[in-house]
Amino acid sequence: MSSNERKRKAHLNVFLVPTGHHAGSWRHPDARPELVNDIDYLIQLAQTAERGRFDSVFLADGYVGGVNKLEPFTLLSALAAATKHIGLIATVGTVYNQPFHVARQFASLDHISGGRAGWNIVTGAGSAAHNFSRQEHPEHGERYDSGEEFVEVVKQLWDSWEDDALVYDKVNGVLFDESKVHEINFKGSTYKVKGPLNIPRSPQGYPVLVQAGSSERGKELAARTAEAVFTAQQTFGAGHEFYSDLKSRLAKYGRSPDDLLILPGFAPIVAETAAEARDLEEELHSYVDTKQALEQLSERFEVNLADYPLDAPVPLDKAKRAEAFNGIRSRQEAVIDAARRENFTIRDLLYRSNGGHGHITFTGTVLQAADFIEHWLSNDAADGFNVMPQLFPTGLETFVDKVIPELQNRGLFRTEYEGTTLRDNFGLTRQANTRHLHHLDLSASS
Repeated sequence: MSSNERKRKAHLNVFLVPTGHHAGSWRHPDARPELVNDIDYLIQLAQTAERGRFDSVFLADGYVGGVNKLEPFTLLSALAAATKHIGLIATVGTVYNQPFHVARQFASLDHISGGRAGWNIVTGAGSAAHNFSRQEHPEHGERYDSGEEFVEVVKQLWDSWEDDALVYDKVNGVLFDESKVHEINFKGSTYKVKGPLNIPRSPQGYPVLVQAGSSERGKELAARTAEAVFTAQQTFGAGHEFYSDLKSRLAKYGRSPDDLLILPGFAPIVAETAAEARDLEEELHSYVDTKQALEQLSERFEVNLADYPLDAPVPLDKAKRAEAFNGIRSRQEAVIDAARRENFTIRDLLYRSNGGHGHITFTGTVLQAADFIEHWLSNDAADGFNVMPQLFPTGLETFVDKVIPELQNRGLFRTEYEGTTLRDNFGLTRQANTRHLHHLDLSASS
């Protein structure tokens, strides 16, 4: 039975940021920028998402800039103690970390949360070399080569303890079976790690592996390794093409289409009427410094967009090629592709960037939002969405109190959690220990 012949339920993650995903959100009267590092406020957001039965919350992370960069393991551990079911996903890049630390941190979070941890794997699109005693940021290909090796080391460390290694035999004085704890003795091009990990295997086996790159290398890494993908296709056509492409790559790695969830970013403004939603959108746009925003957007072009009229067509012939862009290449492709498909003016592109920084933006009613989600879900363009409300906390509350019930009424979203782990939420199986598979040739990626 094909996916559009059966009623599929959406998987929904909420991308947590304290004031909203719109660039002007922090200036809105409803926003609370003074609470960006307030744990009680952040707990409230996570509990609101859990009340809506979201699969998970997600924290992006980086090592430069920003005023709301609480360290994600510390924050998610606090959220774990204040929630019961919702998954807890954090971005951790491979360039400026070591595999042993990351393996230990995610195993710890999985134990603390009772099996609700997820790792969003990125190779590091933004340079933080100056903060880590490095001369320069590695180029795209080098980042992926070392990143793939990094993930393999982490997985081997998680598997260095067999599931039944702990025995707690008080009579014979045996805490754990030493024959079931293994050195990994990994020797690669970048990493040499002896192991074992100094923490037993976690409740999920592995935390859920999430991946966010949609370049050619990113898609191959996702097809081989990832269990969920956060992506940024902005049109239905692009979403459907990406979905079909990535799902078709799974078979060569012995995986089925159900082994990988594709969750495009979806940045909604939802209100009771379309006019109210448009008014809120216009208000948020009014809080953005247009000149500064155009300067940032111009980094994707060979020209300064501020030199063109706002209602002129986007100068697509002046866009940088993805290969010349050492940031998130797939995001560059998605942004330019959407502008081409929808004949954007510079104003259109600016507003899309303001509202969802390269993801789908949506402005409309509750029913229109549910229609949008159902259309993508029922026509093989998504398995759900990475929901990015443009204004917090009110945008999240509206989604939970209005959109979620409409999706539930249509049979498109859960009414209760299916289990206790993030894998249960996502409909994924627990990862078995795969030590016997650990010496696969990593050169399979392209």
